[in-house]
Amino acid sequence: MNKKFLFVLCCIHLATAAYAQQTDIISKKEQPLYTLIEQYAQARETKDTVLLEQILTDDIDQLVSSGEWRRGFETAKQGMLRSSSANPGGRTLTVDQIRFLNRETALVDTRYEIQNPDGSLRKMWSTFVVINQNDRWKITAIRNMLPTQSP
Repeated sequence: MNKKFLFVLCCIHLATAAYAQQTDIISKKEQPLYTLIEQYAQARETKDTVLLEQILTDDIDQLVSSGEWRRGFETAKQGMLRSSSANPGGRTLTVDQIRFLNRETALVDTRYEIQNPDGSLRKMWSTFVVINQNDRWKITAIRNMLPTQSP
């Protein structure tokens, strides 16, 4: 009985240790993408075009919740600046999940909330397609979605 208990305890310990190591590896792999989304939110909030240039690809495309397409860096940048000015309020992007398609491409799904000046909250989703370009993660596509109310 004592040997069985010790064996089970040892198996649990090894499984826990393996899971903890796997979690650390995933965390280290995902951390640059969390940072990238934080930088995007910061650039939008502060209208930092230099930071946007560092984190967006030249051929970025963005589909916003109104249905407008923004294709290319200049068009996307101008649209982002216009949107931030026309829709003031605190923006919060919270990473919900990350799916790596390969070593150089990932999908980052986020909850996107805008705290309107009147106190109301606009809740949306954003999906970012990110690529590793010259050892730096960059955003190459953004899809914003405004969920509809179910009947």
